[in-house]
Amino acid sequence: MNEIINKIDSAKHIVVISHVNPDADSISSASAMYTYLLQKHKKVSWYCKTKDISKKLSFIPWFDKIRDSFPGSVDLAISLDCAHIKRLGVELDCELINIDHHESNIDFAMINLVQTNAISTTEVLYNFFKENGIKINPKMATALYVGLLDDSNGFMDDNVNGTTFALIGELIECGAEFKICNKNIMKSMSLAALRLKGVMFKNMTLECDARVTFFCVTDEEMMATGALGVDCELALEESMSLAHVEVAVLVRQNSDLTIKGSIRSDTKVDASKIASAFGGGGHTSRSGFDTGSETDIQDIKEKILNLIKKEI
Repeated sequence: MNEIINKIDSAKHIVVISHVNPDADSISSASAMYTYLLQKHKKVSWYCKTKDISKKLSFIPWFDKIRDSFPGSVDLAISLDCAHIKRLGVELDCELINIDHHESNIDFAMINLVQTNAISTTEVLYNFFKENGIKINPKMATALYVGLLDDSNGFMDDNVNGTTFALIGELIECGAEFKICNKNIMKSMSLAALRLKGVMFKNMTLECDARVTFFCVTDEEMMATGALGVDCELALEESMSLAHVEVAVLVRQNSDLTIKGSIRSDTKVDASKIASAFGGGGHTSRSGFDTGSETDIQDIKEKILNLIKKEI
């Protein structure tokens, strides 16, 4: 951690990077780091390759500073919540610090701060700030809270414990706007997302004696509803609450006919093991992958189900 501080202190222009198709943890951890760097009076930029980031996350501090063009003359990059270098969406010519919590992280940077026992990357950042005596201001506290809230599925995941709630209590004392976070992350939904949710549940199939829910979403359905890729996660998460369901799978077709896959599990089946078969990764309970090439949506469904059947 001292090495990270030294690199930050000596850098002239730092860019924080949220991964492609960012979730709340990637945006909020980048926000907390961005705030910290501003406190140190550093020249800092915030990059994310994805242009259409969910407006649901626009309440997170400094959201309006995100740019989809990589800045010039950067001498240090800090990636947040990226398990693999390809998720950065850019080739770097500068030094890189990798801060993450995914079990599948391959330690791709010069300096890697990866804590796989952390619920979120924002928890990793919280530990970094505390161990270095860095004061957490209200903007940082709000951002750190968001990552914990979203990656723990509203504090309902099995890895949430008393330590988690003690951390949450401290963030609230530091000024985290937890009510705004709860409303936007757990309750806020666009009309497009609501329409997509209806389409997804209508077309959902139950597999493996109703122990698996499976969603196939085409590019045409995405365009017809006007929803974003991240909106698919709503139905996926909700389907895990169905009786007897142990695994939920989403395969979403992109406009270039590549496939984005997301897997949720109650941990009887290792979601990261399934995702790794397609070049992805993540956690035992939450994982994902991108095919990177044109793939038939029904073909990949069959392959995923065969892998799950072996595990179940």
